Amino acid sequence: MHFEFATATRIIFGPGTLKDVGSIAVKYGNKALLVSGKGGASPEHLIEILSASDVSWEIIEIAGEPTIEEVQRGIAFAKQKGCDYVIGFGGGSVMDTGKAISAMMTNPGALMDYLEVIGAGKSINQQAVPLIAIPTTSGTGSEVTRNAVLTAHDRKMKVSMRSPLMIASLALVDPELTYSLPPAVTASTGMDALAQVIEPFVSKKANPLTDLYCLEGIKRSAKSLLKAYTSGNDPQAREDLAYTSLLGGLALANAGLGGVHGFASPIGGMFEAPHGAICARLLPLVVQANVKAMRERTPDTQTLGRYLEIARILTGNPQALIEDGIRWLETLVTQLNIPALSNYGIRSKDIPVLVENAAVASSMQTNPIQLSKNELSQILESAL
Repeated sequence: MHFEFATATRIIFGPGTLKDVGSIAVKYGNKALLVSGKGGASPEHLIEILSASDVSWEIIEIAGEPTIEEVQRGIAFAKQKGCDYVIGFGGGSVMDTGKAISAMMTNPGALMDYLEVIGAGKSINQQAVPLIAIPTTSGTGSEVTRNAVLTAHDRKMKVSMRSPLMIASLALVDPELTYSLPPAVTASTGMDALAQVIEPFVSKKANPLTDLYCLEGIKRSAKSLLKAYTSGNDPQAREDLAYTSLLGGLALANAGLGGVHGFASPIGGMFEAPHGAICARLLPLVVQANVKAMRERTPDTQTLGRYLEIARILTGNPQALIEDGIRWLETLVTQLNIPALSNYGIRSKDIPVLVENAAVASSMQTNPIQLSKNELSQILESAL
């Protein structure tokens, strides 16, 4: 047994914990850059808490998924205003923006120096300024991951910068912040969180510690995702989803992901499609393709036993087969009204370039089996 594990310096989880952020934040520096999302949870209550603790702050808002230009604007704004730490309050896009800005406030050079694929891909060598990550959705687990995913519109790509030095100083997860999420957002982010406890469990880099997180997350998501979708104010369901999201972030940061997220990055770069909705649509299809490929090419792999374990947790049936788990996922996609990928303008003619880009995506490298381009194409065709 040999593995490495890294996560946020401190994690605070629980309903109502947002009230503690003021007394904590004031110890991190003189002035915070508050990064918030447009159209998401309002930061008004957070600002009241910060003000009551005499926390000095400046705020920027981002719309949609983070772009290179928005991060560059945030870096310049933070330096101009004399901010010395960052508070991210929002969904995964806000978390990633906060991580990228906090890293670039201490590391020399330009943002492009550190971006993979389209940039120089240099290593981040200086510890980022402190980051307090406060998620308001239950999906990405980005509050405890070590990378930031940014959109390069001119290249129609999503690219990452990553380093353990980018991990948040504090992840504060308050499930009450998710009570007002619309059902469609609950569905897509919740399915993303479910994918992020299934994929690391079958990943080539799975390890005994991340396995514990994944199994607990699968159990809680299976019990509560549909309930949170239909009854948004159910405290236990919201707590289960927030905890699943956190566990998924811990797992993926240390064990990697798989085919679902291998596709999500190039699709999100080329089309205006929400990350969670892409993952939701693809999850049962990728599971089905992986299982079929392993049965044909590596029938003795222990990963098939892991898919069987997943199926029995999802269905609650100790005698369930892998096919029962796949059907359970397919039914959930229908119950949550997850749209087909064609709703975002994706057509059959786009599949070849998406497959080419997905095949080399970092998440695809930890998929439990290498899928052929024909198999990848079939997944996308089924998702349209």
